[in-house]
Amino acid sequence: MVYFLVGIAGALGAILRYWIGISLFKGASFPFSTLTINLIGSFLLAWFTTNLFKRVSLPPMITTAIGTGFVGSFTTFSTLSVETVQLFHDEKIVLAVLYVAISVIGGLIMSRLGFKCSEAVQKS
Repeated sequence: MVYFLVGIAGALGAILRYWIGISLFKGASFPFSTLTINLIGSFLLAWFTTNLFKRVSLPPMITTAIGTGFVGSFTTFSTLSVETVQLFHDEKIVLAVLYVAISVIGGLIMSRLGFKCSEAVQKS
C-alpha cells in the first residue's frame, strides 16, 4: 500500500512541478522555475517533518507518501544538474555557478526557515 500512496503523491508532486514549470518564467535564460521549485520543496520538507507530522497524527505510510512521494517528485536534482551542465555548455559560466550556489545555499536557508516556522507554530 505504501508504494501505491508514494506513487499517487509522486504523481501529484510531478504534475505541480510541471505546471509551475510551464506557467512561470517562460523563455527565461536562467532556470528560475527549477530554482523556485527546489527552494519551495526545501522549505516544505523541513516544515512537514518538524511540524505537520508532529502536530497531526498521520500514519507512517502517509508521511512517507508526502515526504518521499510528493516533495521528492516536486523537487528535482536531476533537472538542476542538466540545466547547470547546459549553462556551462552555453558558456554561461557565471550563471551556472550562481545557479548552483543559489540552489545549495538557498535550499539550506529555506530548510532552516521551514524549521524556524515550525518552531514558531509549535510555541503558539
